[in-house]
Amino acid sequence: MRHITLLAFFTILSLAFRPAAEGDAQVLQMALLKYSGGGDWYANPTSLPNLATFCNETLHTAFNPDYATVEVGSADLFNHPFVHMTGHGNVVFSDADAENLRKYLQAGGFLHIDDNYGMDPFVRTAMKKVFPEQQFVELPFSHPIYHQTYSFPDGLPKVHKHDEHPPQGFGLFVEDRLAVFYTFECDLGDGWEDPGVHNDPEAVRLAALQMGANLVQYAFQQ
Repeated sequence: MRHITLLAFFTILSLAFRPAAEGDAQVLQMALLKYSGGGDWYANPTSLPNLATFCNETLHTAFNPDYATVEVGSADLFNHPFVHMTGHGNVVFSDADAENLRKYLQAGGFLHIDDNYGMDPFVRTAMKKVFPEQQFVELPFSHPIYHQTYSFPDGLPKVHKHDEHPPQGFGLFVEDRLAVFYTFECDLGDGWEDPGVHNDPEAVRLAALQMGANLVQYAFQQ
């Protein structure tokens, strides 16, 4: 199986945050993670296109608004430094899936997991196969991921109520680098969707997009 080298990864990273010239081909894509188990990995189809467009407009990135869909065990995973995972239900990683995702994260990749309500117990079990020696750690509000272009001194914005608990951001690390960021009781990806999908107040949707831009900026510049 082909894996991208660290040098190639850093080349991809540098492309995202360069000034986009007129006529540039937007070849860099965000990716949506496809997994087994029956959970709706395909939820929120307008989220990543809107986040990519927002980042292009505000961070001057050069993303193609059309996202890629990548399977956990695919070598194509290594072509996408920012990967988003969501859903409401069951998540199952095979041993080969877990190994591939671990190598991707160790090579410098970044995974954002967004619980769309109901996937929490399943994603924790699945990620335990990826990093058996780790537990998710809640990040303090002082963590740099909350303080990129946009500052969130109180942590994640609350997009949807769910169980009306405060939103929480959890991390898994490769050495000292945050490689997996898990947003819980937040519904961040819902906030990226087209305005008419959930009819969220514009201020809530803007906060979600700004926090999403922070994730992208952190992933590409850490």
